[in-house]
Amino acid sequence: MFEKILENVNAKPPLVHCITNYVTVNDCANMVLACGGSPIMADDINEVEEITAICNALVINIGTLNERTVRSMIKAGQKANRLGLPVILDPVGAGASSLRTKTVFELLKEVKFSVIRGNVSEIKTIQLGNGTTKGVDADLSDAVTDDNLDQMVAFAKTLSEKTGAIIAITGAIDIVADNQKALIIRNGHAMMSRITGTGCMLTTVVGSYCGANPEDILMATAAAVSNMGLCGELAFEKIQNQNGGTASFRIALIDFMSQMDMGTLRGGIKVETR
Repeated sequence: MFEKILENVNAKPPLVHCITNYVTVNDCANMVLACGGSPIMADDINEVEEITAICNALVINIGTLNERTVRSMIKAGQKANRLGLPVILDPVGAGASSLRTKTVFELLKEVKFSVIRGNVSEIKTIQLGNGTTKGVDADLSDAVTDDNLDQMVAFAKTLSEKTGAIIAITGAIDIVADNQKALIIRNGHAMMSRITGTGCMLTTVVGSYCGANPEDILMATAAAVSNMGLCGELAFEKIQNQNGGTASFRIALIDFMSQMDMGTLRGGIKVETR
């Protein structure tokens, strides 16, 4: 299903410009390397346009938001738009504070995004203008379940039409959608929420896959989400056998991403289309 996406990552290793947060920046860089890309973490306004110009994709993550980097995000995003490069937004904590919510809407006004990836509360904030995000975590009342899945798929398609971006809502059940088609992904493990930055890391994988597959952003995003979820499952199995904890899980997650091949992915992904 995702053969061509992974082939292109291997054939054309993408250089990914990440303006991301300082809590998870090291893990994000390592995850880009693990999935086959190369990272550049540059956020000074005096160099972001030059760095973007030599890259294949731009990832913007507002996890540790400040006024200085907001200006850099807009400048880099507009440069990427002029060059036709994929731009991926991770609206970390949108809805948790007025600054975060205001910044997300400023970014959406100034930059055309190819993908918006976040938890369900963050994505709802973008649609509704306010939200119930708890810190950087989704509100449990917003969770995507089998009972509300059809409703959430319709929601994602509508938001995709409104923003022009692929919408990736990630959680226990993942939804990746454009305005007409949605992929439902049921990979992943609950322990992924017990270490910081799995969402940030996933967004960089999305950036890497989109950078190598700019002509098929929907499937590149779905492949990244599936791959990350499967790596979470495999990492949990490994640490369970070794009586390991969350730190071991974090290392195993990156290990499995670096070792992922098409056979493993094909045998483990749980994807349906709606």
